[in-house]
Amino acid sequence: MSKTAVIYWSGTGNTAAMAESVAQGVQNAGGEAELISADALDTGKMSEYSSFALGCPAMGMEVLEETVFEPMLSSIEGMLSGKKVGLFGSYGWGDGTWMRNFEERIKEDGAILVDDGVTANGYPDGDALASCENLGKMLV
Repeated sequence: MSKTAVIYWSGTGNTAAMAESVAQGVQNAGGEAELISADALDTGKMSEYSSFALGCPAMGMEVLEETVFEPMLSSIEGMLSGKKVGLFGSYGWGDGTWMRNFEERIKEDGAILVDDGVTANGYPDGDALASCENLGKMLV
C-alpha cells in the first residue's frame, strides 16, 4: 500500500480543509494518508512515504508562509527527488505567483509533480475540495 504524507500549514483553516480533502482522495484511491502539520514533521521519517502533498497559503507578497512552512520546506529539499508530489493552498489576493514559484521550486528539487497546484480563493468551495480530492487520488 502506498503511503502519502499530507504536510501543510494553515493560519485560518482554509488550507487545512484542503489538506483533509487531499487525504480523503488518497484513502478513496486505496492509499494510506497521514495528515501532518508543517511544524510537526519528523524529517527522519521521510523515507516511509511514497508520495507527498504539500499545502501552504500565499502570504504577504505572494510567498510561502515564512516562519513554519518555509523552514520545513528548506529542511526537506533533496528528499523529494524522484517522488510524486502534489501542491495546494489558499490565497486572498494576487494572481497565483506563489503557487507558480512553489511548483518551480519543487520541480528543481527533482520531484515529480502529478498536476498543477490546486488553489482556492479564501475558503475552498466544492470545486476546490473536489480538485484536492482528485489530487490525492493522483498521488496513489
